[in-house]
Amino acid sequence: MDKILNKLEQYCTIEYDKSFKTLTTFKIGGLAKYVIYPNDEFSLKSILDIFNENNLAYKVFGYGSNILCGDDVYDGFIIKLTRNMSNYYFADNQLIAQAGCSIISLAYKASEKSLSGLEFATGIPGTLGGCIYMNAGAYNSSMSDIVDSVKVIRNDGIVWLSNAQCQFGYRSSVFLHNPDWIILEVKLILKEGNIIDIKNLMKNRQKRRLETQPLNYPSAGSTFRNIGDIYAWKLIDEIGYRGKKIGGAMVSEKHTNFIINKGNAKASDVIELSNQIIEKIKEKHGIEMIMEVEKFNWEK
Repeated sequence: MDKILNKLEQYCTIEYDKSFKTLTTFKIGGLAKYVIYPNDEFSLKSILDIFNENNLAYKVFGYGSNILCGDDVYDGFIIKLTRNMSNYYFADNQLIAQAGCSIISLAYKASEKSLSGLEFATGIPGTLGGCIYMNAGAYNSSMSDIVDSVKVIRNDGIVWLSNAQCQFGYRSSVFLHNPDWIILEVKLILKEGNIIDIKNLMKNRQKRRLETQPLNYPSAGSTFRNIGDIYAWKLIDEIGYRGKKIGGAMVSEKHTNFIINKGNAKASDVIELSNQIIEKIKEKHGIEMIMEVEKFNWEK
């Protein structure tokens, strides 16, 4: 492994034994043995070649805002694009940005140029790449509404995929089903708008988020997907799970589709609580709930 690590150091910065508690908004999980920060897109391509040649496991992380990491050590490599792959620029009403950019930061930068379309993302604590990966959305808008194309490492090559090729759906995309494809860059199409109206909408969205979501506790955002027109929080409320607690994990009393970390929660606490919710709702309504939060480094 030392030889591989020495080779990798040409292309990235490596950090060792980082807790997933520091890598995710849930603040839950065991240790990541290696966390790497590629120098640039071309370095990332070389890193992936090394991983594939040596059959090494890896996972791309953004801000870890939609992920539940298991309590065990992960022996593979966590790839973080946030440090050196977060450049962007505007060309008329287009925003071209690298995957490591903060989506909140991009929303504010767009508003300063009187460009509308990203207001919904004001409160999403993720990277652009992560938002594309899961087609993040809020307030009846999502990334798929504004994506023109996505630059991807796929099958040892770098290609641009059109919006249609990304196969966006509700909290899904082609990338969810192809974890070895890595998002590098995104071209967004925004609309010209009134800067005052845009900023007011963003303030309102932020205010609503603060009023309705339990932001004072660590979480991974919404735990379950809505089922068509049926809100997940309503189903959870109906089975009496508001405030339900297992270990350090609890269903938020403020918003029941949020499982929060009340303090030193383990991944197993969250999973047990989630499984109970799934079972109870299926029993009561015959509805199969689907987790929106991604599970990683967890035995299936």
